[in-house]
Amino acid sequence: MTTSGLPPRAGVSFKPEHWDDVAKGAPDIGFFEVHAENYMGAGGPPHRRLAALAERHPLSLHGVGLSIGGEGPLDEAHLARLRALIELYRPASFSEHLAWSSHDGAYFADLLPLPYDEATLARTTAHVARTQEALGLRMLLENPSSYVRFEESTLGEIEFLSELARRTGCGLLLDVNNVHVSATNQGFDPAAYLDAFPLHLVGEIHLAGHAVEVAADGGRLLIDTHDRRVDAEVWALYERTVARAGPIPTLVEWDADLPPFAVLRDEAATVERILAAARGKEAPHVAAG
Repeated sequence: MTTSGLPPRAGVSFKPEHWDDVAKGAPDIGFFEVHAENYMGAGGPPHRRLAALAERHPLSLHGVGLSIGGEGPLDEAHLARLRALIELYRPASFSEHLAWSSHDGAYFADLLPLPYDEATLARTTAHVARTQEALGLRMLLENPSSYVRFEESTLGEIEFLSELARRTGCGLLLDVNNVHVSATNQGFDPAAYLDAFPLHLVGEIHLAGHAVEVAADGGRLLIDTHDRRVDAEVWALYERTVARAGPIPTLVEWDADLPPFAVLRDEAATVERILAAARGKEAPHVAAG
């Protein structure tokens, strides 16, 4: 089942700091992802750059402010802004997080996790259905990175996501780094999680870097930072996943402490090599220079 219109290749985050490299170098990148909330202003250089980018490359539009797991109703004005962006740029995919980020009109800087129970499932189902209705498309929902497990959860994360997709018809975005972060912090097996994940529903995969904090007792806490290269353990989990599922559009996220664009191209080249192995043929050339 097709769950997005993205090509099954490597994509990278687009940042204005890299515009000159992207515009002049015409990099052989499968797609670019942008955060929707960065383009909700009217006109100006951000939109001129995005319009030019959209003429050359498929776009993945990724939302971070819908608060789709929040207890209150969805922000209809925010949905209208999203709809306007989608109508203007016709992205190949739209995704959001299984998280909440606002309450009573106050917006937080973090994407906060949810308890997995029937009440949360019913509420999130209604929010996903309303989002798809308002935007006129099938969305992808991303698994979160978590640092604790809610005692009141009565459903596993995969069970929750699978049932949400069944009820709404949405697709899923599988963030492999989030799986590794959550597994390390909560003490479960990330490989077993990925083996159980419904990969037939996945329209896009995310990879990213994370920070490691080591406690006095030697325990590790992983923090989803998106500010460094993908970790070797995450690459191994990703390779295992696409070997099972076949090529899936894969984004390398990088949102802070931005490196030269050549570093993103290098990460994209690693993705392309792994995807090519899943296809059983040589990867296309992605210059790292």
